[in-house]
Amino acid sequence: MKNWIQSTFTLLVLSLSPFVAPAQDTLRWWNPVQSTFPVLEGQAWPQEVKAYFDRLPARAEAEVRKPVWDLSTQSAGLMLRFRSNASQIKVRYVTTTSRQGLPHMPATGVSGLDLYAISSDGDWRWCAGKYAFADTIEYTFRNLEPTDTYHPLGREYRLYLPLYNGVKWLEIGTPESTLFTPLPVRPDQPVVVYGTSIMQGACASRPGLAWTAILGRKLDHPLINLGFSGNGRLEKEVYTLLGEIETKAYVLDCLPNLTPMADTFPQKVHNRVLETVRYLRQKRPTTPIVLAEHAGYTDEALNATSRRLSVNANKVLQAAFAQLRAEGVQGLYLIPKVAFGQDIETMVDGTHPNDLGMMRYAEGYEKYLRDILHEPIGTFSTTQPRPQLRELARYDWEERHRQILTLNQQDPPQVVLIGNSITHFWGGEPRAHTRRGADSFESTFGRTGVRNLGYGWDRLENVLWRVYHGELDGYAARQIYVMIGTNNLHLNSDEEILAGWRLLIEGIRQRQPTSTLTMVGIYPRRQEEKRVRELNTKLAQLAQQTGVKYLDAGKVLLKPDGSLDESLFSDGLHPNEEGYRQLGKMFK
Repeated sequence: MKNWIQSTFTLLVLSLSPFVAPAQDTLRWWNPVQSTFPVLEGQAWPQEVKAYFDRLPARAEAEVRKPVWDLSTQSAGLMLRFRSNASQIKVRYVTTTSRQGLPHMPATGVSGLDLYAISSDGDWRWCAGKYAFADTIEYTFRNLEPTDTYHPLGREYRLYLPLYNGVKWLEIGTPESTLFTPLPVRPDQPVVVYGTSIMQGACASRPGLAWTAILGRKLDHPLINLGFSGNGRLEKEVYTLLGEIETKAYVLDCLPNLTPMADTFPQKVHNRVLETVRYLRQKRPTTPIVLAEHAGYTDEALNATSRRLSVNANKVLQAAFAQLRAEGVQGLYLIPKVAFGQDIETMVDGTHPNDLGMMRYAEGYEKYLRDILHEPIGTFSTTQPRPQLRELARYDWEERHRQILTLNQQDPPQVVLIGNSITHFWGGEPRAHTRRGADSFESTFGRTGVRNLGYGWDRLENVLWRVYHGELDGYAARQIYVMIGTNNLHLNSDEEILAGWRLLIEGIRQRQPTSTLTMVGIYPRRQEEKRVRELNTKLAQLAQQTGVKYLDAGKVLLKPDGSLDESLFSDGLHPNEEGYRQLGKMFK
């Protein structure tokens, strides 16, 4: 009997042993305050703040009304970026007030965090976290796939901070055996938004679902959220601060906080709109200024007062807009109420949007801002601008982008080559980790005034992202050559590749109207010769239709029978030194 009990106990222990939790790695903690470079995105005055997570500069405390200042200490719109290959990420922090939730807004939105990830192909992912609200709030994100298929070095994460609370301190923890790399604030000019509680984030269920955060992900541009709950009133003390910011666009959505005044004293609101726009236009002559109509109240069908208030407010804004346009103010836009699509299902209390309402706001803004910023998209993956992180083991795609932006500013190029690794490996500056044709590159394009914008593993959508994020801005090139599409062959149809080319041509011509643009046919690759030849015929026709030059340079890499000349390649895709020499002859 005793032996039977011992045997049974042993079997029970063995059967349970797989479920015993393994020992966890010790966590390594990172505090952004200790970073040696700027990492907190969403601030316009990072060097001037009183507390690290504030939104306005310290000097504003003596200038703006106290409610505005107090709200500016709440971290709405602030975000941290980092890379990690950890399967577990933990965040702990303390807020500036003990208030965690509001009667109409959950604690996860008021005082919580939100973690998103980006795949190596540039696609968004969301991370579900377990949270515990106490004096020190903790979020734990477990069972994260450490990496994608391309490299073992992890993925990018973006951590959104609380919408209606401030942050005293915050730390991010990852296992010591894993990688963790803080990422610097992106160099792009931000979109600056100024407005009300709706803009600040009420009543999103979590920070990433505020319409400003959704819009930031859709455009993939930095966004500075200057929404002040109940206090977005187009006040001089605030709009003069806005004028200090170098931005891609100003968005002014203050009518919900001016509605009672517009109903009783419409001329006052009219004048505030005029004064704000005139000031910003004087400070920033070419920056787009976007005015947003009141999106309405969702009880308007039954409440005549609600209906009158929003209608009257929008009439005041429309009149001010018309006057400014009559005065000759350029770059001024008005987004109508209908664009935001609010209805009886989209608000918590008739005024503040729920998560569906936030999405409607973001979609309305995206539609207009893409047109204003000349950043259209399509339905195919080739027409959806994306960053990528497919070759991080050999070089940093984002760092190369930063390097090119700096070089373009310091030494504006006259000749630009845009492409993937085939262009990247040819030669020129900035230098690639692999250079197979440096001599022929220089003999073809010269040693100075030339910029190589080739990135390994790039597809059409990645080049489109780079065009939309400044690589062709701020200078006038004489010649631009584009060689892209081979990395889309295994993913996309000819129709989709053609659509990507068309959008890319439009984007380049918008930013470089005086340059000579030459679209170079897709280079031949092993076992794809027939498809590439037929596709290039279609691409040549597209170039002719859009009025740009076309060059089928890759034909010199083929034998007379149309098959790949393997003697000119290193791997059936990338030319060797002699292959690049032959290509160079086609560009002269």
